[in-house]
Amino acid sequence: MENSENTAVEKKRGAIVYVLPNLFTTANLFLGFFSIVASTRAVKSEQWIAAAVAIMIAAIADGIDGRIARLTKTESLFGEQYDSMSDLVSFGVAPAILVFEWGLSPYGKFGWMAAFLFLTCAALRLTRFNVLKQSDEKRYFQGLPSPVAASIAASAVLFHEQVKPFSGKDLYIIFVMVFLAITMVSTIRYRSFKDIKIKSQEGFGYLLIIIMILMLVTMEPEVLLFPVGALYLVSGPIGAIMRKFSRQPEAEEAEVL
Repeated sequence: MENSENTAVEKKRGAIVYVLPNLFTTANLFLGFFSIVASTRAVKSEQWIAAAVAIMIAAIADGIDGRIARLTKTESLFGEQYDSMSDLVSFGVAPAILVFEWGLSPYGKFGWMAAFLFLTCAALRLTRFNVLKQSDEKRYFQGLPSPVAASIAASAVLFHEQVKPFSGKDLYIIFVMVFLAITMVSTIRYRSFKDIKIKSQEGFGYLLIIIMILMLVTMEPEVLLFPVGALYLVSGPIGAIMRKFSRQPEAEEAEVL
């Protein structure tokens, strides 16, 4: 009798562990949907900010669900497909609608074309990841990850609503969306920081820099998130140019995300 009860408890625990990653994926999907609804109804600054923050929280939930699945060894084909579909909503549709409703609609066809280009490239990025997915963690991403691209787009909205550097939504947002779209489907390498080993001197230095950046961002997140994201965005092309001129061999493999 006791053995059967223990078996039932173990099965229940196993079911909970299996469902846990999918709960975070569902949270990711919900936040993307929330952002879409908020964007289509937003008229005040606070509503735009809520829609943008939802996308960035969705990116955090997306990172957590994969980690949990790997730690608990509950990775499955269903989870991968569900995660991909949720990512398309949260990091493709949601940021495209947010930025279009917020600042691109006055530019007519150029505005919706920029938003649609972002959405298309996000879909292509996710499809490429599904087709070329590798199990080993690499030092670099090939192309800008879609959650990062979506977060940068959302942080641009936060930055403008807080700082208001221009009297209106300037054409710079079109450039931002187009550049994000291109980098997502490009072969430009972006550092993943997954290989950092705290025990090494170099790894400790990277960790210290990351902690300092996080401390600064938490002081004024609305103001500093976009500049930090923009620095990461341009780090890929700058690194590619530096490697080209220094003629360094492309020794490191890239992880497609």
